[in-house]
Amino acid sequence: MLRVLFALLVLLSAPVHAQEDVVLGMSQNRVAITANFDGSEILIFGAVKRESEIQQDPPLEVLVTVSGPLQPVTVRRKEKKLGIWVNADSVEVDAAPSFYAVATSGPFGDVLTDVEDLRHRVSIPRAIRSVGAPMGVEDAQSFAKAVIRIRTDNGLYQMLENSVAVDEQTLFRTSVAMPANLTEGDYVTRVLLTRGGEVVSSYETSIDVRKVGLERWLFNLSRQKPLLYGLLSLAIAIAAGWGASAAFRFVRQGG
Repeated sequence: MLRVLFALLVLLSAPVHAQEDVVLGMSQNRVAITANFDGSEILIFGAVKRESEIQQDPPLEVLVTVSGPLQPVTVRRKEKKLGIWVNADSVEVDAAPSFYAVATSGPFGDVLTDVEDLRHRVSIPRAIRSVGAPMGVEDAQSFAKAVIRIRTDNGLYQMLENSVAVDEQTLFRTSVAMPANLTEGDYVTRVLLTRGGEVVSSYETSIDVRKVGLERWLFNLSRQKPLLYGLLSLAIAIAAGWGASAAFRFVRQGG
């Protein structure tokens, strides 16, 4: 009986949030990678559907994440020995998103608590899964940090604080720039609604990123018939070299 009363007291003392659901829209749900693809910008917008009055305090905050396919990554540390840089320790990060962007309506620490970040894996370090490292490797966490640093410099990892506009705690919008060096696959898009740093609602969809046209044909050829792909590449290189040589002789003769 005492346990039942204690459980009821906990439920009554817990913060109660009105039901709020996400209605999401995107400027495009498919990205085509062509021969002249130089990146794309995705506009993500939506509204909050509710059946009660808007709760004013704490205010509604919005987080949007876009995550590319998860892939294992081998990270190697280089050391200088006898004046030469060589590979030393290596650690395999079990799963790291090929692309990851986090957009928030305010400072990240104000929008989401650390406990909720751990539960939902929202921040960039939490999105990377690394189970363990070989014995004898010191500072194994620095290898995951190296992945974050390199991919951030290449525009593949983005932390976009204060980039989600929220109007009247109902309408929201943001945009995410996707670079040219994208990996094919489904890019999972999540929208999290929070109040007081706690997640009150979430919604998930995906963006399909695929190679098309000549890019798709060459990609399939390299995977399915690598010998033919190699011979074709060699033929193109020979033809290009012969063409350049012929053009050079023509210019010399004309001069």
